[in-house]
Amino acid sequence: MQTPNAIRSEKAIDRWPALPLEAWKDTCDTLHLWTQIIGKVRMALTPFVNHWWHVSLYVTPRGLTTSSIPYHHGSSFSITFDFINHNLSILTSDGTSKTLPLIPRSVAAFYREFMACLRSLGIEVTINPWPCEVQHPIRLDEDEIHASYDPVYAYRFWLILVQTVDILQQYRSQFLGKSSPIHFFWGSFDLALTFFSGRRAPPRPDADRVTQEAYSHEVISCGFWPGDEHFPMPAFYSYTVPTPTGLEKASILPSTASYLPQLGEFVLRYDDMRSAASPEEELLKFYRSTYQAGATLTHWDREALERR
Repeated sequence: MQTPNAIRSEKAIDRWPALPLEAWKDTCDTLHLWTQIIGKVRMALTPFVNHWWHVSLYVTPRGLTTSSIPYHHGSSFSITFDFINHNLSILTSDGTSKTLPLIPRSVAAFYREFMACLRSLGIEVTINPWPCEVQHPIRLDEDEIHASYDPVYAYRFWLILVQTVDILQQYRSQFLGKSSPIHFFWGSFDLALTFFSGRRAPPRPDADRVTQEAYSHEVISCGFWPGDEHFPMPAFYSYTVPTPTGLEKASILPSTASYLPQLGEFVLRYDDMRSAASPEEELLKFYRSTYQAGATLTHWDREALERR
């Protein structure tokens, strides 16, 4: 006979579906590059916001969106991935729209069809065709290698993002200082929320301009990513920059979480979280305890920054 905890755990696993990277790696890689095409359009047309917040995407009740992108003469448009009906929609403030089905096709074919849709709506934009933060990059308009789309795993990925956003909203509610939106970065292909102490961080003279801007101030950041070649499994993460001495020895929750020196981050493996009797509580403990460890060791003014 199953115990009550085992039954609750099974129900939790239903809410948090399996997402083994090896099962959907081709789709993950292709979708990563598709989101880069969309994100680069937003980056090209949207005014700059500190820490590159003007380039990110946002989780919606159906997928991922750019939100409103300004265009000529006061008009605007948005681009949205729908992972329920599996299409890409472009909506304009002029009342026109275009829809592109999400089906297996190469990155180059997706690029051509998407750009043709924009032009048919009177939107002309030029983007840098080279992908960011990927190994062995191929020009987006020439990539015929990545051409997979599994709707089941695309849906699972989105479902995890939706539920993680809910937890991050709870976690953010206690913080009174400057914080980022809960947003999705198409370069690193991860969901992120960042808290700021209010103090500037030491300069990074050898870093590229993206990294210099992203970490110009002290931060504690957390989120979710599906894994990659270096860490081939989905996981929740948390890191503090600049990294304080002793962070790797800090006591955090839950017991299944750990500090990975090669990443410089605390990590809670997704499969460990989803198999817990209460995954949501496990994840909230992870985010809160790793924040407390980083904020304490770096001497943030927690009295001023936190809601008591």
